Amino acid sequence: MERDNTKNKKLWGGRFGESTESTVEDFTESVSFDKRLYAHDIRGSIAHARMLGETGIIPKEDADKIIQGLEEIRSRIEAGEFQWKKELEDVHMNIEQALTELIGPAGGRLHTARSRNDQVATDFRLYLRDEIEHLDGLLKDLQLAFLHQAETNLGVILAGFTHLQKAQPVLYSHHMLAYFEMFKRDRERLADCLKRVNISPLGSAALAGTSYPIDRHMTARELGFSDITRNSMDAVSDRDFALEFLFCASVIMMHLSRLCEELILWMSWEFSYIELPDAYCTGSSIMPQKKNPDVPELVRGKTGRVYGALVSLLTTLKGLPLTYNRDLQEDKELVFDTIDTVRASVKLMTGVVEKMRPRADKMAQDTQTGFLTATDLADYLVKKGLPFRQAHEVVGKAVGTCVSQGKELHELPIEELKALHPLIDDDVLDVLSVEGSVHSRRCPGGTGIEPVKEALSQAKTWIEKYTLPSS
Repeated sequence: MERDNTKNKKLWGGRFGESTESTVEDFTESVSFDKRLYAHDIRGSIAHARMLGETGIIPKEDADKIIQGLEEIRSRIEAGEFQWKKELEDVHMNIEQALTELIGPAGGRLHTARSRNDQVATDFRLYLRDEIEHLDGLLKDLQLAFLHQAETNLGVILAGFTHLQKAQPVLYSHHMLAYFEMFKRDRERLADCLKRVNISPLGSAALAGTSYPIDRHMTARELGFSDITRNSMDAVSDRDFALEFLFCASVIMMHLSRLCEELILWMSWEFSYIELPDAYCTGSSIMPQKKNPDVPELVRGKTGRVYGALVSLLTTLKGLPLTYNRDLQEDKELVFDTIDTVRASVKLMTGVVEKMRPRADKMAQDTQTGFLTATDLADYLVKKGLPFRQAHEVVGKAVGTCVSQGKELHELPIEELKALHPLIDDDVLDVLSVEGSVHSRRCPGGTGIEPVKEALSQAKTWIEKYTLPSS
């Protein structure tokens, strides 16, 4: 007795005698989120169709019809006139079915010499490549905000911290440029990731390649890929490129979170180092005086969300045998959510950094406590011939004396300073000034005014010349 397959409308339904359970359709569909890939799916399909026509695998006139049909479908989607159907499972099947309905039997030739396995891998790489380029531009804007802060506040000095305790005085500009360097590395990491994203798996088919005389290099060139994958089994099951992106995104969020933590501390009443723009803060429903740093707090909180995506995909991949397994459907929502989270976080923090105002008076006031120039006094003694460890001990005892008297080093009378060690003379007062401490650090990469100006110049040059590898 022949099977009744009339109820089964799946494009792959020839082997099946029963319709798919609605609960299974709900559980397995991905079109609700992977329709985000529509432009990349259509772009890949156009390249594939053109190659099929050029190589004579399908008639040239059918390839032309397919390309025209795909362009029409793209227009419908962008105009909001396309109906996505859950029962067609994913973005690929929705577009292919619409194509066949639009141009007839010629549409059924599009899937010649490819599988959804290499199709989705291609779409995903095209999508991620575009998103990396967009994210790189957002990070550039954030870097420019730090450069603006550094350049417009060049003379401002604040206490630098280690262990969240006052350590040594530094230029505010030097502090801002530290974040510039973090996000510079992030952009360089994305560029390196892009090299492995930008490889074409199209033509790998389901897992073993294809017996058709396809031209993989032609489709790779048309899609802007720098090379093709070398092993069809690896190509359809590889998600290292997505993992690497999630790692890069996690580091970006870690850097943002460090910045957020610092700004949250700095705007607190206890620090009062900066004023955050009202537009990026909120109030309390009960306490009228509150100005809460909600944007930095939320960005700090969303960092864990991005970390979770990385760990989740690592966990998904760790037990998968070669080659494609449906588990890999779990990759896209993680990457999509991460991209949305990181993009929003970078854009918002760029606005915060652009508009925040350092309170130079409070920063300067705070440099007068905490023995910030103790190391300078030790270095002063070393330059006069005392071994560093002895100098360290002398200054340590001096700090102990100050603590017992409730004074700072610069508040000790010159006679008491001279009494600490025979090598101390009147010129020690210059060493104990905050300004003298900052400007004495003239080594490359230091907080002195000259190396900071040089760092600013180098940063501007780098940001003007830096570009991602061309795709």
